[in-house]
Amino acid sequence: MNLPKIVDPRGNLTVAEQMKNIPFDIARVYWTYDVPSGERRGGHAHRTCEEIIIAVSGSFDVVLEDGRGGKETFHLNHPYQGLYVGTWVWRTLEDFSSGAVCLVLASELFDEDEYIYDYNEFLSKALL
Repeated sequence: MNLPKIVDPRGNLTVAEQMKNIPFDIARVYWTYDVPSGERRGGHAHRTCEEIIIAVSGSFDVVLEDGRGGKETFHLNHPYQGLYVGTWVWRTLEDFSSGAVCLVLASELFDEDEYIYDYNEFLSKALL
């Protein structure tokens, strides 16, 4: 999804507003940075949490799987674009460039029980 990009000779500005250009109330914001070369992040799905993933600096790939054989890779490299990830979608973030910063807007507060870390459990529930 494209977020508003306000072009200004002094520097561009992008805005994310809940229930306006973000399709949910934002309960949590977090970011990942200094990811070592070759490392992956994610490797889980959420039961109830929706997210928007943004490459605010640098680039990385987000691999999404629906558990039914559908798999797609998205290359994020623009700070004015966000990738919406709904519930029950397995996500893996990989191929981080040097200096990449991954910003995530989440619909839920952190709750360990809300995460699905076991890929086989994810597949068994996704096929229902």
